Amino acid sequence: MTECCAQIGVVCLGIYLLNKQSISTHGLQIGMSSYEMEFLLPVLPNETVTVTSEKVYFRFSKLKCKVNMHNADGKLVCKGTLSGMLKITNE
Repeated sequence: MTECCAQIGVVCLGIYLLNKQSISTHGLQIGMSSYEMEFLLPVLPNETVTVTSEKVYFRFSKLKCKVNMHNADGKLVCKGTLSGMLKITNE
């Protein structure tokens, strides 16, 4: 569940924010730097979940965001704060 939230919360939001600044994401590398998650309900196989992410800050190539995961019934499954570093390489 943490990985799912990180992929959507940090990676997708990071790509969106870079594109919004007209920065190419070709050669983008992302690494998780910290996380703090609270798990409230289980997620069963084949269950549909929705992840939302809210930017706390994005500066000096570090993105920090708050994430929430809800199940199909709209119940909060987990929540937390994730941070990652974004780097563009020219390779």
